[in-house]
Amino acid sequence: MTDHTPQTTRRVDRVRDRIAIGPNAQSDDRMIIITPNRPALTDPFLIMGEEKFSRPGFDWHPHRGMETVTLVLDGLLEHGDSKGNAGLLEPGDVQWMTAGHGIIHREVAARHEYAHIIQLWLNLPAARKLTPSRYQDLRADNHAVHTRPGVTVQVISGHDGTVTGPARNHWPVLGLLLTLDPKIAYQQVLPADERAFAYVVSGRTTIDGRPVRTGQIAWSDPVAGLDEPTTLDFSNPDAEQPVKILLFSGRPIGEPVVAAGPFVMNTRAEIEQAHRAFRNGAFGTIPRNGSY
Repeated sequence: MTDHTPQTTRRVDRVRDRIAIGPNAQSDDRMIIITPNRPALTDPFLIMGEEKFSRPGFDWHPHRGMETVTLVLDGLLEHGDSKGNAGLLEPGDVQWMTAGHGIIHREVAARHEYAHIIQLWLNLPAARKLTPSRYQDLRADNHAVHTRPGVTVQVISGHDGTVTGPARNHWPVLGLLLTLDPKIAYQQVLPADERAFAYVVSGRTTIDGRPVRTGQIAWSDPVAGLDEPTTLDFSNPDAEQPVKILLFSGRPIGEPVVAAGPFVMNTRAEIEQAHRAFRNGAFGTIPRNGSY
């Protein structure tokens, strides 16, 4: 949200292309947007991918120690989990799942038709790794929205000025979906101590004067030594097409990250403990008929 108080302009520290992976046994096409190779550079964000799938999709699998945020771009996504939650997500809807102590879930294209999603994994601090599991369906028509001429800001999580998103958080995270009309400029206010990324879902933009197009992600690291808010500058240089941008920011957790498949903990011993807990049934059970 634009503020009239002069503020420090944030820089874009790096721009990366998404990595095409191609089809596999679960997905018709997949791309990696945030890689898990250097978690200190993306903290508190762990990994983000873009998936297009029909069948089989992502059948029953466990998670512990993190959260998943899933945005449906197209199609219809069906979800079910071992706590009895179930839902169908349409384009624009977001699912915010806290794995915490442990959960088993599935994500498939409803009626085996088609789903196109972006999924982000968020880290949890050590003190919240084993928090009770939780599931939130954040419908597009329930997102908090504010507008100005040529700009629409959907607030999924956190506070943007006087607007608060519907997601409940274990670690403060701002999550926005920005739409800029052609030839429009916009400034987003962000705390100086937060790391931010902006992923261009469609169109092209400039961020801090740097060109960023569909399928690219721009990172802005925390600004050291500042207590005041900062701004990140966006503009849409296209004369005809709007640009859609997924913008997230959060303060780095700054703890060790040990990941093994669907489990994200702080030590190798905790990973081994997660495997034992899953095998012993501590994550719940899959429904008898295998679906909801």
